Amino acid sequence: MENKKDSRPINFSRTTITELMIPSYANFGGKIHGGILLSLMDKVAYACASKHSGAYCVTVSVDTVDFLKPVSVGELVSLKASVNYVGNSSMVIGIKVISEDVKTGKVNHTNTSYFTMIAKGDDDKPFTVPKLILETPTDLRRFVEAIYRRKFKRSYGESLKDIKSHWEDEDIKALLKNERCINKADL
Repeated sequence: MENKKDSRPINFSRTTITELMIPSYANFGGKIHGGILLSLMDKVAYACASKHSGAYCVTVSVDTVDFLKPVSVGELVSLKASVNYVGNSSMVIGIKVISEDVKTGKVNHTNTSYFTMIAKGDDDKPFTVPKLILETPTDLRRFVEAIYRRKFKRSYGESLKDIKSHWEDEDIKALLKNERCINKADL
């Protein structure tokens, strides 16, 4: 299905969600569960992607979720999302997560992540998304970085598949020699 809008600038769909971190989101140490943050990131990715595409969107992959700093109960978490790349029906949504201690004013960058979303039409088939208008050097850099991340991801998958098809028992034993495991399995 073809989208009626041909192109949109990044600012059209830029989305921020801010939420208070409450005790039910936390572990026994008072730190917010990673799963809560992932759920919020998925929510902001959906909002951003659906706004750009004008369609229902689903998450197909999540890249590089590194928890850089913990988030505590009582902090405000802001999730800032923008479309970094578009394909035919796919979009890469860049997400930056910021925590803020409202009492001290201390702000921490806690996560950066990339969600790949697919737009779907009413018929549940892929939906062609508008082209992305790149207006700043940052827009251009993010778009190009997304292209390279896709290439690296594809290359990684192909390399791992190749390695798995050729490894020998001796290779595995050598690989595991200095690792913290006890191997009782046979391939």
